[in-house]
Amino acid sequence: MGEALKTRLVARALDEGFSACRLCRPDAVPEAAGRLQTFLGKGYHGQMGWLAERTQWRGDPAALWPEARTVIMLAEVYTPEEDALAGLTRRDRGNISVYSRGKDYHDLVKKRLKRLARWLIAEAGGAVKVFVDTAPVPEKALGEAAGLGWQGKHTNLVSRDLGNWFFLGSVFTTLELEPDAPEVDHCGSCRACLDVCPTDAFPAPYQLDARRCISYLTIEHKGPVDEDLRPGLGNRIYGCDDCLAVCPWNKFAVDAREIGYAARDENIAPPLAELAGLDDAAFRARFAGSPVKRIGRDRFVRNVLYAIGNSGDPALRPVAERLLADGDAAVADAAAWAVWQLDNL
Repeated sequence: MGEALKTRLVARALDEGFSACRLCRPDAVPEAAGRLQTFLGKGYHGQMGWLAERTQWRGDPAALWPEARTVIMLAEVYTPEEDALAGLTRRDRGNISVYSRGKDYHDLVKKRLKRLARWLIAEAGGAVKVFVDTAPVPEKALGEAAGLGWQGKHTNLVSRDLGNWFFLGSVFTTLELEPDAPEVDHCGSCRACLDVCPTDAFPAPYQLDARRCISYLTIEHKGPVDEDLRPGLGNRIYGCDDCLAVCPWNKFAVDAREIGYAARDENIAPPLAELAGLDDAAFRARFAGSPVKRIGRDRFVRNVLYAIGNSGDPALRPVAERLLADGDAAVADAAAWAVWQLDNL
């Protein structure tokens, strides 16, 4: 029954819209705890204090739910239709990371996971828990152990069949199902992802210093960004796709099946002048249902002002000047920096 159930499970996962489904044991990542402690010990997590919490679970999935016997790892592709880096040359416009140009993946993936979990219970009983990104689960390590892909030099999961444009989700179950073989590293001597990083966020291959990562700086970092790092942000106002976009394994990337991941027109190269004028209500309305909404108006407009300062476009100076007295200190600081940058072209 076990092998037959696994075959049906994989088929069901693909029918639900997932791109790949692989299995591993909860204790299949004994190296995770050491990697996490090294990352935290070097301070690479920056302001993400939550990463230092519940480390016993982040480092050992078996401790998260001791009754679990199998982890079902799912990949869901969001490969962009457009060139992810094309917008970087349009300096008067903002560049939003591909995964945030459409609907929030958390909602889409979790609904699919829950449907798959309900099917599994109906078929074989047992108990389940589903996770997508927001729980202390080392999803990339488990994805590698299950054979979905390997953690590349940019620390993201890479697949020989899917490239690296995919989300991860997991279903923990008390059912004991046959695990798949882990994937091995296929990066070879390639350094494309390391060399393209505008802020040198990779101290070494397979290591990420989040404090220098544009995705971290534009999404997680509170307050002013270090002035030395601001020029490297370019016009990236939410996240960064550079290291993902240049991966050679994307030649095998498949099209996204979920229409919700398709970019909204207004999120493809939006004018910086328009975005800088958003108040809180307008920001919430514009990014309703989008991951962008979670960082709030102030942090978003701060990012927009850094992009204005990097634009080299004197016509945007009045836009920045209007925010010099903004109620948020980081926004006002970013406005002053943008004005100074444009005054000193």
